[in-house]
Amino acid sequence: MQLPEGWQKLPASFYNRNDVVQIARELLNKILVSCFNGIFTAGRIVETEAYRGIVDKASHAFGGRRTNRTEIMYGEGGKAYVYFCYGMHHLFNVVTNTADVPHAVLIRALEPMMGIEEMLLRTGKKKVDYTLTKGPGNVAKALGINVKHTACSLLGNALFIADDGVVLQGENIIATPRIGVDYAGEDALLPYRFYIQNNKYVSGKKKDNLGRNI
Repeated sequence: MQLPEGWQKLPASFYNRNDVVQIARELLNKILVSCFNGIFTAGRIVETEAYRGIVDKASHAFGGRRTNRTEIMYGEGGKAYVYFCYGMHHLFNVVTNTADVPHAVLIRALEPMMGIEEMLLRTGKKKVDYTLTKGPGNVAKALGINVKHTACSLLGNALFIADDGVVLQGENIIATPRIGVDYAGEDALLPYRFYIQNNKYVSGKKKDNLGRNI
């Protein structure tokens, strides 16, 4: 497929690195793209969360847990892990690292860029506002992503992440603890959530880099 001028699809080498926290940070400002049945939608990633597999109490793979749902996390990086949450939301994650290391990054929020009319149809919204792609459930709904896309390669043309060369300055990146993982004990305090400062599409309460509400 023909990408907009200046866009480059992220290569396998981006995903196959061993530092999922760094990858989660670097995914900020990249562009998540879906192209299903010829319908192109895209949004800039403004919020992510890293999950460090078997050593991370907040991860679905903590302690080496393997189920039919999570098996994709144990594969090579560069694939989608999509799961159904609370009986209502599909959540899109990026699998990273190499085989048998179940790392993943949850995409929590996007800033809409292309295909906005289709996003409105998919979400049932009448007008564009910050709720369109705020929160991981809305991200998946707006881009037409659901559990049938789990294991989809992010190197293909249906679902992928691109870089358009727009540089994000480090001082505009905020790191905080993750949202909704209180069950993870001390791991709930790890600063594995990243977002672009002052972006209205970011979900949850804004926090500074010490995890304090601002």
